Amino acid sequence: MAQTFRQPDILKIVRRDGKATVENLAEHFGVTLQTIRRDLTDLAEANKIERVHGGAILPSGTTNIEYEERRKLNQSAKIAIARTCARYIPDGCSVFLNIGTSTEEVARALLSHRDLMVVTNNMNVATILTESPECQIIVTGGTVRRADSGLIGNVTIDTIRQFKFDFAVIGCSAMDADGDLLDFDTQEVGVSQTIIAQSRKTFLVADHSKFARTAPARIASMESLTTVFTDAKLPEKLRMKCREWSTEVVVADS
Repeated sequence: MAQTFRQPDILKIVRRDGKATVENLAEHFGVTLQTIRRDLTDLAEANKIERVHGGAILPSGTTNIEYEERRKLNQSAKIAIARTCARYIPDGCSVFLNIGTSTEEVARALLSHRDLMVVTNNMNVATILTESPECQIIVTGGTVRRADSGLIGNVTIDTIRQFKFDFAVIGCSAMDADGDLLDFDTQEVGVSQTIIAQSRKTFLVADHSKFARTAPARIASMESLTTVFTDAKLPEKLRMKCREWSTEVVVADS
């Protein structure tokens, strides 16, 4: 495979998994380790990846991947996570769904639920749930973030503070080794913190790629969560912390 075709595929793998090793990439593409190292060097010089010993990871940065591209990443895992999460949400309750491609999948998974009241700051979620006659939908209002049709800002926060939700389902852009949930937009962080404060139970939906990513703004500790829904085992340090915090971790079977 020519270099010009191989490098975009390498980038897709790193974005999908959060990281990639030289050995696995060489085996995948049927080329030498040296060839893959050159590819990774080129991608790192273009600031598309970050080189680490034995491979590459997504670069540390202050901007997120484009929303439409995020929708395509780990899609089957997100669907499995969402369906598992939805099984923990009973009929006849109030739910908050926030911004994110994973929470949009949760909205789809809730379409067969009955007698729900869903509050959301995600206009995509509201559109999805209009298919269900059994769901009352309340949109928070706020400043529209055109990149993902999310609603953020003080109006959003003030609306959320008027409620006490049975369940909240949130996402994040990254999780660090200390168990902190991270994001890129400080206004969205403020909204997420308010959601957690106004919810009796808070569920996080996050695929395994979030374990290897980083972002600059802290939302909260995983200690504040009731349950984490993901598609792979958490790193050992995080698993131990979740046990200490009594934060349940559920690995969805894809």
